[in-house]
Amino acid sequence: MRSRTGIAGCGRMGAPMLAALRAAGVPARGYDVVPMDSPHITDDIAVFSEELDTLVIVVRDIEQTEAVLFGEQNFAAIPSLIRIIICSTLSPKYVIGLRDRIPSYIALIDAPMSGAQIAAQEARLSFMLGGEQSDIDTAMPLFHAMGKHFHRMGDFGSGMQAKVLNNLLAASNTAMTRLVLDWADNAGLDISALLDLIHTSSGQNWFASCFNSIEFSRDGYAEGNTIAILVKDIESALDASPEGADTVLPELIQRQILALKPRTPKT
Repeated sequence: MRSRTGIAGCGRMGAPMLAALRAAGVPARGYDVVPMDSPHITDDIAVFSEELDTLVIVVRDIEQTEAVLFGEQNFAAIPSLIRIIICSTLSPKYVIGLRDRIPSYIALIDAPMSGAQIAAQEARLSFMLGGEQSDIDTAMPLFHAMGKHFHRMGDFGSGMQAKVLNNLLAASNTAMTRLVLDWADNAGLDISALLDLIHTSSGQNWFASCFNSIEFSRDGYAEGNTIAILVKDIESALDASPEGADTVLPELIQRQILALKPRTPKT
């Protein structure tokens, strides 16, 4: 029997991650509920399950993760499965709770990633890894095929905790950078010149530095797009916040992201 890696969720991130695995010579196929014109992506549960030993989850949220693992797809019950890698950004509390719901012989690694679609397409994602060190060691060839930076954060769930904290910062940078650019438009500043300035000055941040290559940089909030994912990620961080923590600032950032309009710079 030939072991196979499968990516569940072949959207903006999952499809290029699948392409990176295959380019590295990894026997891999993808699954998505939406039929796609690709010989390597199927919407047939039985086909996807054949010879599957490693399941990589790249779906949007907890509801879709539940469907993949225990619901309509029920991939956690595949007899050949020995490893599950969770790359979706979810509540750390939810992720840690999965250990009691999945057979102990299946290794669990939480490996949320950062870098947006452009980094997935260029196989240079950053992964935040949580799990048994021996399990992570065994899975490293897969991560090397898809990424460039690997951060071992500790036990299972710690990668997700690190990711939601990282995304809390990313969301705040997104909200403030967009506000700054809108104000710059109003002042008549050259936006390219301003972004160059920010990149080499104290306001530097990933969102501003990569503004012209990030696929969601000009989006407004809309249900289902990447800006909406930032709102979900803030909610995941809030769900894992320390007891009694001051959550005023994260909640404010969440409201700011919800209020974003499509960016239409002045010409």
